[in-house]
Amino acid sequence: MDGRRSRRLILAAAGVALLLRLAFGLLYWTGKPLTHDEREYLALAESLAAGRGFTYADNDETGTSPRFGRAPGYPAFLALFPAPSRPESAPALIKIVQSVLGAIGILLIASIARSAAGERAAVISAWLAAVYPPLVWMPSYVLSETLYFPLALLCALLLNMAGAGLRDDVRRSVAAGLIAGIAALVRPGMLIFLPMAAVWLARRRRLAPAVALALAATVVIAPWTLRNLRHFGRFVLIASEGGVTFWTGNHPLARGEGDLAANPELKRHEVAFRAAHPGLSAEALEPLYYREALRQIRNDPAGWLALLVRKAFYTVVPIGPSYTLHSTKYLLATVVPYAVLAPLALAGFVIIRRSGRPPEPLYLLAASVVLTSLIFFPQERFRLTVIDPLIIVGAASAIGGVTRQDS
Repeated sequence: MDGRRSRRLILAAAGVALLLRLAFGLLYWTGKPLTHDEREYLALAESLAAGRGFTYADNDETGTSPRFGRAPGYPAFLALFPAPSRPESAPALIKIVQSVLGAIGILLIASIARSAAGERAAVISAWLAAVYPPLVWMPSYVLSETLYFPLALLCALLLNMAGAGLRDDVRRSVAAGLIAGIAALVRPGMLIFLPMAAVWLARRRRLAPAVALALAATVVIAPWTLRNLRHFGRFVLIASEGGVTFWTGNHPLARGEGDLAANPELKRHEVAFRAAHPGLSAEALEPLYYREALRQIRNDPAGWLALLVRKAFYTVVPIGPSYTLHSTKYLLATVVPYAVLAPLALAGFVIIRRSGRPPEPLYLLAASVVLTSLIFFPQERFRLTVIDPLIIVGAASAIGGVTRQDS
């Protein structure tokens, strides 16, 4: 397949992807109540847009749910787009903008597949990603994964170019580092990927690009860390939500998958934990959550190791407790495509290793998601941004084979 025809087909896939995402969000997924996370993101965005800074208003309702200390990137993004005050469902404008981001993600997946296995794989991956149900509905939710999705893929694509012996490696690494820093401010899990990527570059005897990657990311993240130090009087690298997330994922009552919404008994314990420390902010509670979780791990190391095994299983097998909260239609739409593509992807990775060029930065991103899931807990939307695109690339390579190997 020649490059011109493949580009036309990939652009067509991106166009179809945009239409499907808009149709789902504007015609089907309408008037749906917001989750706790969505309400908090919109509340912070409203505060930023009104000039009150990165703070919750005193009258923001949280009920029995904790008020998380969020990363700033996604609320800042939302603040760029006017939205009704305290909306009851996802604003249409945000759905439209996020659908465009989803279509951009299709182009990035195709670019990574092209680099790995050639033109046929690029076209197939674009069409698979365009119609992949979880990626279709993701832009209709006000969740940070939608913005993180193209940022993480763009970072992986830039690093793949910088690590392939091409010219301007340092410049590409700087660009990747800046994108990674922004992505970390959207989802702090990116912080686990950054040292892995730097070590990967260094092991390939690209010390200058490794240093450039780290410095560029630091330039983006450091100002927010300094802001936190001045504002809270203690070190908070990006956001304090890590404490309660670590506690949730490593509690003896944890099931190995899903957040507090999927575990009512654990939710009651979390409410009791906050009640035992009245008046403390999310930032002040963060070290207490970590301390209590580590104490529980020390008290029952065997139970915690068994929990780790369950986490590892649920990270790659999407049948955990949070999935069963949804309808059968949702469960089938999310599990069946994954189950069909995952075995093909394994075959595709073998084909790429033999004849193509493995997308190692995307592998590292997927490994960082697995490690994040083991440290905290797995959940579908954590997986969708990286692991599912990787599976799509692998499956496309199995279906289309390797048609070209770049030198």
